[in-house]
Parts: sequence; C-alpha cells; structure tokens
Amino acid sequence: MPVTSIENLDEYHKVVNSPTPAIIQFWATWSGPCRIISPAFEKHSDKPENAKLKFYKLDTDAVPDATNEAGIRTVPTFIVFHNGNKVDEMTGTNSTVLANLIAKYV
Repeated sequence: MPVTSIENLDEYHKVVNSPTPAIIQFWATWSGPCRIISPAFEKHSDKPENAKLKFYKLDTDAVPDATNEAGIRTVPTFIVFHNGNKVDEMTGTNSTVLANLIAKYV
C-alpha cells in the first residue's frame, strides 16, 4: 500500500484517532535527511507483511498545526499512533531502526 499524504489538520486527527495503527513520517521538502530515508519508508509501505500498519507522510511546512500538536522538533520524525495515542517514535535516518520500529506494530 502506498504512503498517503496528510494534507490538513482534520486528516491528521482521523489518522491519529484511528483504531488501525498508523505511522506518520513528519518531513520537509528542504530536508536532505528526509530525502535519504523516504525511499526506505516507502519500500516498507509496499511490503505485504506490513499491511496491518497504515503509512502516512505529513509535510511539516504544509500542515504546521499538526506539526505543533505532535510536538515535532526535527525532521524526519516517525511516530506510530493507535486509538488516539502516540505509542512509539523515532527521529533520524537509520533504516535499521525504522525497520525495527515498523516490525513492532505489524
């Protein structure tokens, strides 16, 4: 399943409050580290074994209200949400850490 873009605060709230676990990549177009890790994130979203987890991207400059609400201080940041709760988080470009984070929720 492809990575879905979150375009506004309402969409963000729907994802965060969903009963289906979701991982959001908070990113920015100007960020070199985001460009480095994005292909790995997209690759994970396409794996059948990861189908229990929904994958999303949120441009921090395009949706600043959601960025502030999530407490994002650096990009890339990956947060796993489930039933309205932040259940896990990582920052940076370590693809092994990202793979391990995803594996915990599938």
